[in-house]
Amino acid sequence: MKFGKEFIAQMIPEWQQAYVDYSCLKSILQEIKNAQKRSGAVTRKQPVHRNFSGLMTKHSSRVATSEELENQDIVVSEMIGDDGFDRYETSIMRVAEAGREPELVFFKTLDLEFDKVNHFYKSKVEEMVKEALVLNKQMDALIAFRIKVDQPSSSWICSETVSVNVNALGTTEHRKTLADVMGIIVSNHGDSTRGNVPEALSVLERIRLNKDQETPLSRIRNVLKLSNHEELKFTRENLKKIEERLKDVFIKFYRKLRHLNNYSFLNTLAISKIMKKYDKIASRNAAKTYMETVVDKSYLTSSDEIRKLMVRVESIFVEYFASSNRSKAMNLLRPKVKKEKHRTTFSSGFFVGCSVSLVIALALLIHARNIMGADGKNIYMETMFPLYSLFGFVVLHMIMYASNIYFWKRYRVNYPFIFGFKEGTELGYRHVLLLSFGLNTLALAAVIMNLDMEMDPNTNDYKTITELLPLLIVGLVILITICPFNIFYRSSRFFFIMVVFRCIAAPLYKVNLPDFFLADQFTSQVQALRSLEFYICYYGWGDFRLRQNTCRSSHVYSTFYFIVAVIPYWSRFLQCVRRLVEEKDSTEGYNALKYFLTIVAVCLRTAYSLNRGNSWRNAAWFFSALATFYGTYWDIVFDWGLLHRSSKSWLRDKLLVPHKSVYYVAMVVNVVLRLAWLQTVLDFNIPFLHREIMVALLAILEIIRRCIWNFFRLENEHLNNVGKFRAFKSVPLPFNYDEE
Repeated sequence: MKFGKEFIAQMIPEWQQAYVDYSCLKSILQEIKNAQKRSGAVTRKQPVHRNFSGLMTKHSSRVATSEELENQDIVVSEMIGDDGFDRYETSIMRVAEAGREPELVFFKTLDLEFDKVNHFYKSKVEEMVKEALVLNKQMDALIAFRIKVDQPSSSWICSETVSVNVNALGTTEHRKTLADVMGIIVSNHGDSTRGNVPEALSVLERIRLNKDQETPLSRIRNVLKLSNHEELKFTRENLKKIEERLKDVFIKFYRKLRHLNNYSFLNTLAISKIMKKYDKIASRNAAKTYMETVVDKSYLTSSDEIRKLMVRVESIFVEYFASSNRSKAMNLLRPKVKKEKHRTTFSSGFFVGCSVSLVIALALLIHARNIMGADGKNIYMETMFPLYSLFGFVVLHMIMYASNIYFWKRYRVNYPFIFGFKEGTELGYRHVLLLSFGLNTLALAAVIMNLDMEMDPNTNDYKTITELLPLLIVGLVILITICPFNIFYRSSRFFFIMVVFRCIAAPLYKVNLPDFFLADQFTSQVQALRSLEFYICYYGWGDFRLRQNTCRSSHVYSTFYFIVAVIPYWSRFLQCVRRLVEEKDSTEGYNALKYFLTIVAVCLRTAYSLNRGNSWRNAAWFFSALATFYGTYWDIVFDWGLLHRSSKSWLRDKLLVPHKSVYYVAMVVNVVLRLAWLQTVLDFNIPFLHREIMVALLAILEIIRRCIWNFFRLENEHLNNVGKFRAFKSVPLPFNYDEE
């Protein structure tokens, strides 16, 4: 792989604007090459000085000698800009008479790019140092807490202070001094402490224990403006929780340090590569001078703060969170990159083949037995089809999600960071395809078994076991989802369960992106939720024994038919209200109005489908049209960030997909698929299609629309993160100091 592609691949996506613009510099080198071909390069020895970095307030006192000017191709001056940061400007010596402008542009651009990188790196290092000071205080509190747990009844008298300093705990000398000052032995397992403990314990008087996560009770306490900090209870259970939380904090902090270290290395390497290319194209010897004079002496390469912090964090982590087991500690701090396994690809392909074969077999079976023209067709379509269509909706949504993941990775959308997946546990598109086609194979096999054995109504041989097949598959899926054992991607399953619970308890939890993203997915799975309701009715009331559908005649079923359709939109409505109250953002109020209109439209459409009448039809038509146009506008303008008047081509300033036509097509398709929502009100039917099939087709179109929405919604979120250089998420700390 060429360095340019490798450079892009190794970038932190959210920081891509802060890296050296390698492709731009390469394009300027190409201009230099073309200029040389046009004019020929004849050099002269008198210097041509150009300042490239704007107005400066203070110039370097060093002046190059005439001998240096004679022997060098470039002279670099260091100075301090108005913002107090170092700036560099390069003057070119012995420039060719003809075609020299591209070289001047090259060094001007290079100086600006390097200043940008140097400035960004220094600001991030300062942030890391401040964060290290906060971690120092957290470690002070942890050690005091651990001592108190080990010897709760002892009396401590001492005047010295203990501090586990992230900035100074890299050496054995400090650890020895720490032990001497404390006069104790603090076991990693908390099994022994002895001696006199210094005033470090006094820190316990100034701290409170933060809640590890928000709960409905903690939210109520916040609303009532009550203290949300736990009183310090010196138990081993609390100690274990604190250690786990601090361990996670240090892992995240170490990851930031690694990212910064990699940022420094990549940019240094990029400048080295581009200067070597310049020397080769321009037939000069400027690379060595630039690297030694500018790069090697800059903060980017000369500062060792990050390296020292990494060493110190490793020392602390080994000693306090890994029982002095360095191998274990480094496996946690530097998790191995998850590699794609051939068996995943093979298994996915196997189930794809099985699915295709079963679809063909199903089509042949229906045609050979003329099932669609048989007397039992209507009974089957009203009973078994809604049961099995549930799997079709779920499988299609999973396949579309897999396609989302593929394109997010292709266009470098950092979806694991956006969703908050634990590093190394996120599912790739191959894993999602494996699960989806595995479920699809199971469902299709069950459908064929049902059709083959029990489609003929003349036999009246409806065996219970075949009627229970759909329920058994649903039960199997639920059991796998909640399985506590570390199989079938446990981390992803538990993450899904947690987010589902937060969607159900929407107003009582702080709304994060995974919460409202999943709730939006459920709004496109209303028909699947109604299928689940039918499962409860069909199997709960015993209709499956005679293959009868008495659900529609039940008032209870009709009532829940309304409620089930509204639940996803109600959840999103409550999430918007929560964000409106919490963030004071009026945009969330308008978003809540969108979902409220949708709830009204869904209720009216459902009422019209159950009780035909002109009044219901007119009301349903009006609110459905209003909700459709409101939702379409919101999708394109707010969720996708498109149709900006100030942007070129009425899209947005930054686009990840290089072909703009993709965005226009997506907007048109979104509008068309949104209009399909009106089908229920417009009574558009196809004569040769059963009503259940028509409903399923409309549900499929909505799932496809949601897949398109998913890609552009996360693209817009990613670009917002890029614009704010937001590459890390804040991690809650276990202790809160009173002065904070």
